Order: sequence, then structure tokens, then C-alpha cells
Amino acid sequence: MSDSPFDFDRDVIETSFTIPVLVDFWAPWCAPCRALTPVLEAVAGRLAGRFELVKVNTEEHPEIARRYGVRGIPNVKLFVDGTVADEFTGTLPESALEDWLQRALPSPYQARLEQAEALISAGRVAEAEPVLRQILAAEPAYDPAAVLLARVLLDTDPDQALETLKPIGPDSDQSEAAEALRTLARLFGLLEHPERLAEAPAKSAYLDAIRKIREERYEPALAQLIELVRKARDYDEGGARKACVAIFRLLGNGHELTRRYRGQLSNALYV
Repeated sequence: MSDSPFDFDRDVIETSFTIPVLVDFWAPWCAPCRALTPVLEAVAGRLAGRFELVKVNTEEHPEIARRYGVRGIPNVKLFVDGTVADEFTGTLPESALEDWLQRALPSPYQARLEQAEALISAGRVAEAEPVLRQILAAEPAYDPAAVLLARVLLDTDPDQALETLKPIGPDSDQSEAAEALRTLARLFGLLEHPERLAEAPAKSAYLDAIRKIREERYEPALAQLIELVRKARDYDEGGARKACVAIFRLLGNGHELTRRYRGQLSNALYV
């Protein structure tokens, strides 16, 4: 940090475009603030190079506190690329603070993840897989890399895709994508082992719809699955409905197919 007088825009906003900045809003009279200080400093030492720690005395800089809506202290905000990426108010034990930071901080492997995404977009999937495995070897809890690797493995090794997704829990911001991929991995496994499915009139159409999903022919797959929901909604423990939901999650809420077929699924469920 510069020896020149403190300048929030320079020392926090501008700096955060280069490295995340963790800002501790505090005051000398605040006992919880004083208790949090050594905790912040200990974690900052262990995660050196991942972020910079800046303390803002709200008594000396009330205008900054007002600008960022600080209503209680200690208030800790993480700035990334000029904006608040995450925050908390009050104190946290050291382990909880480190866990929060590990989730909130951008991964140092973000650029490598983007490289893998570019390779996949260019159809060079075989080159992307080792990049993703290297990322996860270095940072096993980097859920976006795990989700992307699972997508890569989905067609060739559904069981390994499921294994890759195991560490992703419901509190992860990748939980919905992971759940969609788990559903699809199980379905793709049924193509290899159709004997796992009960014999029923719906079986052939169900497997055919799964095959269409695997081929990324989502529109005919959805149409076929919704017809199965109408005629055999309990087959494979509601597998057709689960498959539709997985496709919607995979494509995203804004996708045309999601918007068009989500209503049709609802109608099929409630007729």
C-alpha cells in the first residue's frame, strides 16, 4: 500500500481490479472490532497474495461508511473489480472466516478455467480435460472446475462424472448445475445398462429421449419427456420430470427452450 494519505478510491476500488481487497470497517470504541482484528490479520497472513487487507475507521471516514451502507460494525466487505463481492457484519471465528474467504475470493485458477472453457467451445475437449484436472489437483474445492470437468466426462464416463461432482454440496453456488449433471450422468448410465430399468411400455421411449439428450437434441428430448410425464409420470421414480428439470438447469432460465417447455411440463404434471 502507498505511503501517501489514505484514498479509498485508489487504495480499494482501483486496487481491487488487480487483487481483491478486504475492507474492515471498524471504530476504536468497538470491542468486537478489536477482537476481530487479530483474526483478520492471521487469516490474511495464511492467504498472503490472495487479497489485501484495508482497515477503514468509520469515525475518521463516515462518508465512506455511508456510501457503502455500513450500519453496524465490524462490517467486512470484499471488493473485487471495483464492487462489493461479499460481506458480513459482526465477528467470525478464525476457521469460519477462512472458510468464508475461500468461498468468496476469486480463484487464482480463473484464467485456466477460462482457457478450458475456450478449448471446449472450440471442440478441443480432449485438451480441456487435463487442464481441468490440473486445476482441481491444485484447488480441489474449486466447484466451477469440477462442474466443467463433469460436463466433459458426462458422455464418455458418467460414473466418473458423478464421482467428480461428489464434493459439491447444497451451499455451493454451483449446486444447481451439479444436481442437473448428476441427474444426466445417471440417465446416461442407463443407456449403457438398460437392464437397470424396469420393463414397461414406457421404457423404449424413455431410453430414446435420454439418447436425444446425450446428442444435445434438447427440443425433441423435452417434447418426448413431457409426453412421458403425461402417460407414465411414475416410471423410473419420476425420471422424465427429473430429466426435464435437469435440462432446464443446464440451459438456464433465460434459454428459449426452458421458457417454452417449463410451462408445458407444469401442465403435464397437473392434468
